[in-house]
Amino acid sequence: MVRSRVIVSPVIPTVAVLLLAALWGLSVFAGWGLEAFCADGESSAECARRLETASTFSGVFAVVAGGVAVYGWLAAPKHRFPAVMGVSAAAWVAAVATLFIGGTLAQ
Repeated sequence: MVRSRVIVSPVIPTVAVLLLAALWGLSVFAGWGLEAFCADGESSAECARRLETASTFSGVFAVVAGGVAVYGWLAAPKHRFPAVMGVSAAAWVAAVATLFIGGTLAQ
């Protein structure tokens, strides 16, 4: 049985991970999350407090995602790199999704 193997350029998962990390970082640290979820004015201080809790919780996923990405870039075997970066991308998606769900609940 002959197995065909799809070769993925390391640039593709790296760019995906960097874009997801940038989205999460801008949402948490640059105020995009506050603008998106707590800009209505009435209870913005309370909303900001609840969003901070969601940001902290999503930070757990972000730390895992960043650690896995660094492992992928520095220590992963070449043949495992796409899989490792896929795990990192999935963790970034979990971080962004947690922030989004938490922001929606904070409103």
